[in-house]
Amino acid sequence: MPTDHPAAATATFDLLHAGYVGDTVASTVALVRDGDVVLVTDPGMVRDRELILGPLRELGVAPEAVTDVVFSHHHPDHTLNAALFPNARFHDHWAIYQGDVWEDREAEGFELTPSIRLIRTPGHTAEDITTLVGTAEGVVALTHLWWKEDSEGDPLAADIDALHAGRARVLAVADLIVPGHGPAFRP
Repeated sequence: MPTDHPAAATATFDLLHAGYVGDTVASTVALVRDGDVVLVTDPGMVRDRELILGPLRELGVAPEAVTDVVFSHHHPDHTLNAALFPNARFHDHWAIYQGDVWEDREAEGFELTPSIRLIRTPGHTAEDITTLVGTAEGVVALTHLWWKEDSEGDPLAADIDALHAGRARVLAVADLIVPGHGPAFRP
């Protein structure tokens, strides 16, 4: 088993909003649950906040119940709606933030639970991270290494070689890829 593979497969995954990019932009937003962890990824720009809150409500999750938020990177289209989750810890490439506490922590290999692991995957930006989720159906990769399923490259990539290396790393473990701006797809 590759070292990036989550140690367990007990989490569940739900796509809250499939993002898009074009004349307008919206991030792909997902929900991951494992034990006491209720995690939202990339709660960024959407046409209406109800596109995040409505699906959460349908899944029986109140915004106040979200324990953690992961930002794949710090662009506003992936972070703008973070304040919807007032009780969450916020994770990025180098720290965990909650209230007025900033805890330095390297993202590489950090486990929120044995089924939820963060890895560094630079390319789009130097600070990008991917969330790997072990589920009963396989490993889900929530990542900005792909904008959408058919994106061969990244026109805004800070480092295209790192982007391709990150893709290879993720493809070695992922059964489902959730790109930054589109619906999930199988590699």
